[in-house]
Amino acid sequence: RVGVIGTVGTVDSGIHASYLKKLDPEITVIGKACPLFVPLVEEGWLHDPVTAEVAARYLQEFKDKDVDTLILGCTHYPLLTDVIGDVMGPGVELVSAGEESAFELKRMLKARELRADERRRGETEFYVSDRVEDFERTASLFLQ
Repeated sequence: RVGVIGTVGTVDSGIHASYLKKLDPEITVIGKACPLFVPLVEEGWLHDPVTAEVAARYLQEFKDKDVDTLILGCTHYPLLTDVIGDVMGPGVELVSAGEESAFELKRMLKARELRADERRRGETEFYVSDRVEDFERTASLFLQ
C-alpha cells in the first residue's frame, strides 16, 4: 500500500500511480495533495507545531489505510521528513521522489559520459519571480 503526496497538479496527474501499476498491477496507490506543505517549508517552519498539526491532518488517511510506503512527490517535502516520519511512524518507508530522480539522472549522465568533472567549479545563475531574500533563505535549506 503506497501513498503519494504532492502538489495538486502532481497528484492529479496520476504519474506515480501509473508507473507503480506498471511495476506491479496489484499494488494499491493512494494519492493526496498536500498544498500547505510548500508555503510551510518556504516560511522555514520545518519543525513548527503548526506544521506538525497540518501533517497530522493530511496524513491521517494514509495511517487509516495502513500505507507502508509514502512517496514525497514534491521537491519541498523532503525538508519535512522528520515531521512526516513522526506522524507516519517507523513502519512506513519514506521515499523522496526528487532525490531518487537526482540519483537516476546522475546514473544516466555517467553512463552516457555526459557528467561534468566534479572537481571543476562552475557558476550558477538563478532567476526568481519573488523576493530574492526569500529565495536565498529557501535555497539555503535545499542546497545546504
